[in-house]
Amino acid sequence: MFAKIIIDQDAKALDKVFEYRVPDEMSVQVGERVMVPFGSRNLQGFIVGLSEVCEYDESKVKEISSKIEDFAVIKKEMLELMFYMADKLHLKLASILRLFLPSEMRTDKVKELIVKTVTLAPNFQMPSQRAKKQLEVVEFLKENGEKKLSEMSEKFSYSTISAMVKSGILVTGEEQILRAPAFDKIKSEKRKLTPLQQRAVDTICENKTYLLHGVTGSGKTEVYMNLIERVLSRGKTALMLVPEISLTPQVLANFKARFGEDVALIHSGLSAGERFDEWKRIFFGQAKVVVGARSAIFTPLENLGIIIIDEEHEQSYVSESNPRYDTHMIAEFRRKYNDCTLVFGSATPSIESYAKAMDGEYTLVEMPVRVNGMEMPKIVVVDMLMEMRQGNNQIFSIPLIYELKDIIAEKKQAMIFINRRGFSSFQRCRQCGYVAKCSDCDVSLVYHRFENRLKCHYCGKRYKALDVCPSCGSRDIKQGAVGTERVVEELHKLFPDVRILRMDNDTTSKKNGHREILNEFRNTKPAILVGTQMIAKGHDFEDVLLVGIIDADQSLYQSDYRSIERTFQLITQVSGRAGRSSKQGKVILQTYSPKHYVYRYAVNYDYKGFFKKEINLRKVTNFPPYARIIRVLFSHEDEKIVAQECKVCYNKIKEIQNAYKDEFVYLDVMKAPLNKIKNKFRYQIMMRVKLAKADEIEKKVFESVDEKCKSSVFFEINPNNLS
Repeated sequence: MFAKIIIDQDAKALDKVFEYRVPDEMSVQVGERVMVPFGSRNLQGFIVGLSEVCEYDESKVKEISSKIEDFAVIKKEMLELMFYMADKLHLKLASILRLFLPSEMRTDKVKELIVKTVTLAPNFQMPSQRAKKQLEVVEFLKENGEKKLSEMSEKFSYSTISAMVKSGILVTGEEQILRAPAFDKIKSEKRKLTPLQQRAVDTICENKTYLLHGVTGSGKTEVYMNLIERVLSRGKTALMLVPEISLTPQVLANFKARFGEDVALIHSGLSAGERFDEWKRIFFGQAKVVVGARSAIFTPLENLGIIIIDEEHEQSYVSESNPRYDTHMIAEFRRKYNDCTLVFGSATPSIESYAKAMDGEYTLVEMPVRVNGMEMPKIVVVDMLMEMRQGNNQIFSIPLIYELKDIIAEKKQAMIFINRRGFSSFQRCRQCGYVAKCSDCDVSLVYHRFENRLKCHYCGKRYKALDVCPSCGSRDIKQGAVGTERVVEELHKLFPDVRILRMDNDTTSKKNGHREILNEFRNTKPAILVGTQMIAKGHDFEDVLLVGIIDADQSLYQSDYRSIERTFQLITQVSGRAGRSSKQGKVILQTYSPKHYVYRYAVNYDYKGFFKKEINLRKVTNFPPYARIIRVLFSHEDEKIVAQECKVCYNKIKEIQNAYKDEFVYLDVMKAPLNKIKNKFRYQIMMRVKLAKADEIEKKVFESVDEKCKSSVFFEINPNNLS
């Protein structure tokens, strides 16, 4: 018997299937992990096929050294997904396989947590009446049953327990302890569905793809849970994805209350032990419902009945680091493989998804009214240029300050959204124009006042804050655009007695950080929560009556064809946090471009009007969904090498362009907008091609890129971030 094996090494030269002999005494199956001799080393590999016939010279084929587990860790569906992703996304096989297992499991840094236990031996003899401690132990175990050895030793002393084991009164055993993620326990309240919710549940009944377009507060989560209940009753499993770790505590609490121990949680914020134990529960069928962020799409759930992707428009569903993939694409593969239902849900669907619904590729289900019947929050646009002309140079407009005062007087809550963390976006010398930049990345450093440090938000490197300009010696240092830290500081000056919380990557880095901040905010009134995108979606606080959007223009003028779409989505999503109970909410939107058309649509929550405007622009300018963007990104420590290799590949792609003259809308080679990240220089080839022959061109582009490049090469299709 011969095994086809992929070596667990992320290298171009090893990106193929190798063949090994299976020892006669060894029984193996496809999907198992094994150790194999490779050169002078013994490496880990995955069996992806078995054959009675060897394709090579048998005398040169080595034997598998040993097995790592006694079961196949990669299931058949995941193996098929691996080959699909390698073909469609031009990814290395080993890097795809790594997505399917907890990373600590692959590196043997995590094991099952086994603890020793003690219990009363069968037919034990009672200790002497003089051994009072031993008698206490017997009575305790009669009442409580098997207990941990460590717990008993602490309670009654190790010498007492040890003596009772030796005398045969007690026996020891072992128990596996499951490291479960913490969650808030809430009461399960199955609400009666509104007619719109019931119609949505009744409509989503076939094994195809649906787009659930429901306004914020329309009760999409209750629809999701009813759909999951239905598939569970049929003996199937369910997968529910959310875009942010910050949303998982609330979603997990709701799902645990409804579905109990059937629920498992997967996201990057778990400890290694928690992630390993949750993965095993899913793998062995002990969990029927998986809730998680992007990586949960690869969980080994079998017999899938439904996949739900909430806030489907979110950028976080696209992996922008190696291996690069789009969760939507993986979800579609799993839907077809399992013949199950796929639901994309959002109040502001991506233009591409809504276009597919309009074209009939997805079935559109609409929920245009809030579940409580309340009107959507009123959005008031404030012209910050006018505020400045009237003498207000503060971060906050006068209308926002007045509204905050009213909220505090009513002992209610407000949320302030600014999509920039830190105190200011940069430090610059007013005399010579010097801007502090990261030595490893081509980006300005963000000033964090609390730590008095400059930080790079790309590589994490820290620097001393500027007191004196290193270029000209001036002490005239200007702070850049404000971030969450500065907003909190200014709010403290205005409202010194009010609890003000901050939620961004800096304040949520510790374990359970999201959960602790959200719980404190929920239980504090009055209170103001300042945050980045983390607070913009999914959260449901009944006492939030006001939302302030500090810099609505921030995402508007980015050099990206999706920038206007993202601005509309962010405004709609963050506005939806207000007025989710019995009183209409209010939104103060601060902008320096009040006449931009995006605000006209956002103020009226007119998604359909905005879609019509945006889709016409995309059609005229040949942008997705009417064309496909292909980006080939090169990265290397030596700028000369990466520039030269990029140029060579560009010339090869020019030949493809010459063969498909009418299909290419655009082709160019350039430095990446962020030319250096983590001490690696980045160059890119960008092209836009018409859809008719996009698959054909894409394949030729993949094949044309030199496999012997010294640079790391990444391929992206319709990338979410062009920087």
